Amino acid sequence: MKNADTFSGCHPTVNFLYFGLVLFFTMFFKHPVYLAVTLASAVAYNVYLRGRKGMKFALQYMLPLAISAAVFNPTFNHEGVTILTYLPSGNPLTLESMYYGLGAAAMLISVIIWFSSYSEVMTSDKFVYLFGRVIPALSLVLSMTLRFIPKFKAQLHVVSDAQKCVGRSVSDGSLLRRVRNGVTVFSIMLTWSLENAIETADSMKSRGYGLPGRTAFSIYRFDERDRLLILWLTFCGVFIGSGAVTGATYWQYYPVTKGVELNCLTLTFPLCYLAMCLTPLIINVEADRKWKRIMASGGNNE
Repeated sequence: MKNADTFSGCHPTVNFLYFGLVLFFTMFFKHPVYLAVTLASAVAYNVYLRGRKGMKFALQYMLPLAISAAVFNPTFNHEGVTILTYLPSGNPLTLESMYYGLGAAAMLISVIIWFSSYSEVMTSDKFVYLFGRVIPALSLVLSMTLRFIPKFKAQLHVVSDAQKCVGRSVSDGSLLRRVRNGVTVFSIMLTWSLENAIETADSMKSRGYGLPGRTAFSIYRFDERDRLLILWLTFCGVFIGSGAVTGATYWQYYPVTKGVELNCLTLTFPLCYLAMCLTPLIINVEADRKWKRIMASGGNNE
């Protein structure tokens, strides 16, 4: 079941800064502790946002992708000094290549899951609000791109059902007939996509979008909570970034797997990273707790 996301109600600047930081650090860090932190946080937040769909997405699509990446890397990458055995091709299977495959798989699926959560939180109107005045043309194109996939899927169901009603189903009949019906549906969807893009562009142009001095209605207000979150995320970004600059997050896979050891000093950086990644969940859990307390007190008063 999908949960109500309090973090989505924050100012778009807060949402964009958060996802910018977690995505940047996810693609930058190679240390297994940081990869484990970002992967667990990404899965937890996505499941909170999407409910069973998030769990299904992680298990049905991301897990096989991670296993494939971890298995195929040692097959094609033979770097490393710790040789475990030799493949039938004669190439060595090294322990370092297996570690690298696991790390690359964790980074890959973490980025994909973070982007899945990003699409749930950073809606097109938030993106246009942030960048509509700075880069109006690009922000409109990106907004249309982000909205295209869900709109395309919804329209595809409508067109498929309509074609099925007139006897042009893509799931019944001979293979040639199904291919012909599929081409018809694809042609309809291609025409709809082009027309929808042109209509959207003409509509925005007729409303004066991108003209100098144009104002726009906005429901977003930057309050004290948003200010505190901006300060917190900025602190986390600067603190974790300083750790990366000083080598506190260093890790290498080749030729020998080694990295910085975790001690009382270096452990503060992954803990701060964990707190930053879990910020939306902490906000949501606290909001849910307050809501339950309010509902419980209301029930007792009755």
